[in-house]
Amino acid sequence: MPDTRSTYRPPARLLHWSMAVLILATIPVGLLMTQEGLARTLQNSLYIFHKNVGVLLLILVLLRLVYRARRQPPPLPASVPDWQHRIAGLSHLALYALLVIMPVAGYIRVRAGGFPIEALDAMGVPGFVPRSDALAETAQTIHYFGGLALMALVALHIGAALHHAVIRKDGVFSRIWPPFGG
Repeated sequence: MPDTRSTYRPPARLLHWSMAVLILATIPVGLLMTQEGLARTLQNSLYIFHKNVGVLLLILVLLRLVYRARRQPPPLPASVPDWQHRIAGLSHLALYALLVIMPVAGYIRVRAGGFPIEALDAMGVPGFVPRSDALAETAQTIHYFGGLALMALVALHIGAALHHAVIRKDGVFSRIWPPFGG
């Protein structure tokens, strides 16, 4: 049964904004941690943060997909043209796909490269990927290009949200804002 509410429910808002904060923190860390000339302790800390937040993001996106399968999002306002409906649907689908692909590729890159994922190791979660330089390199390539695509889609998503909130003022942004309540 479709949702007749005009706003997202609180769990959807909490998942959206929690992920938004983590993604917006993880992207610059991912770009910075690979730069040469960083102090080794800083670089190690950035890698640890990036890997462990990636695991958390995978868990959150899976929860979000389960929630979304059970609770459809509220409909867009009637004032939104059909072409924007289609673009919004496609961009959300691409975001969800990348939010699964990115941490999976990162996990494979790290595990196949023989590196730890500290949070998973502390919980006793075994590595599910064999040590393989070729696999690690392939996963790293997927993670790199997926990261570029994710940055572009996040920028598009933020731009569209601001367009609806500031210029059109058509209620699209207020469906998900504020992060808590609603």
